[in-house]
Amino acid sequence: MRCHVVTGKGGTGKTTVAAALALSLAADGRHVLLVETEGRQGIAQLFDTPPLPYEERRVAVARGGGEVKALAIDVEAAFLEYLDMFYNLKRAGRALRKMGAIDFATAIAPGLRDVLLTGKIKEAVTRRHDGRFVYDAVVVDAPPTGRITRFLNVTGEVAGLARSGPIKAQSDGVMAVFRSGTTAVHLVTLLEDMPVQETADAIADLTAARLPVGSVIVNMAAEPLLPAASLSRTAEGRLTGADLLPALTAASVHGAAEVADGLAAEAVEHAQRWVAQDALRGDVEALGRPVVELPLSVTPIDLGTLFELAERLEALLATEAAA
Repeated sequence: MRCHVVTGKGGTGKTTVAAALALSLAADGRHVLLVETEGRQGIAQLFDTPPLPYEERRVAVARGGGEVKALAIDVEAAFLEYLDMFYNLKRAGRALRKMGAIDFATAIAPGLRDVLLTGKIKEAVTRRHDGRFVYDAVVVDAPPTGRITRFLNVTGEVAGLARSGPIKAQSDGVMAVFRSGTTAVHLVTLLEDMPVQETADAIADLTAARLPVGSVIVNMAAEPLLPAASLSRTAEGRLTGADLLPALTAASVHGAAEVADGLAAEAVEHAQRWVAQDALRGDVEALGRPVVELPLSVTPIDLGTLFELAERLEALLATEAAA
């Protein structure tokens, strides 16, 4: 795979997963481009860099000397680039920007925005220098699951814009890349009802649009803090402060009775949450896609955490390589 599109319901951490995936792909001397499409500068925040301009900048060095470059696609800049590439109208495009015409054009033809964004992604994926691909892989921090199929299926989006000409040709070229064996759309979810359901819906929509579905990445998966044998019993509320009191008393804990009641209540809440999450694992497995779990981080996400997550994602890459 050379194009990895990462999507997920809002709040699932898809930007973090996309960044970790880019680091994993860049290991052993490879060159990877990480693309942001929503203008939130989330990538810059993760890598603790200034806001990204509309140019490819290195944000991290991976294991073995590989590198990750990042690009935040700016719709106006992409439009100017498009006008220059197909119509040699870069100077005219600058005048249009001053007039506010670009905002007007993308407002009355929303599909044009996605054509410009996906067109830039396709250009990065297929770009060559001296006969070789410039990037070994391109990772896209894409729109959320509710919009991902519409975003990627630009052929449908341009149907009302153009039946021929450069826009139609560009959209056809984009779809050739997105529907090829070089692309995979990975879906990030949490072990919660709504994210899992949105993931299932997105897989159905992507499949219907003949877009290639990759792996399901379960993010922020909590580890059980209680022994497996006692989880069910505790989840049923059969753990009380009286069960914990003897041990706390023996340890000379001040206010042992109150502490025991508080610990028991927290243990029951944790066990119930764990059992509910574990039940959803079956629903995720039933989606029929490779599944990778990433652990819940107890500290804020920084570059060190991203490298740890990148190591976990090596399992995803190994699965794809074997497929």
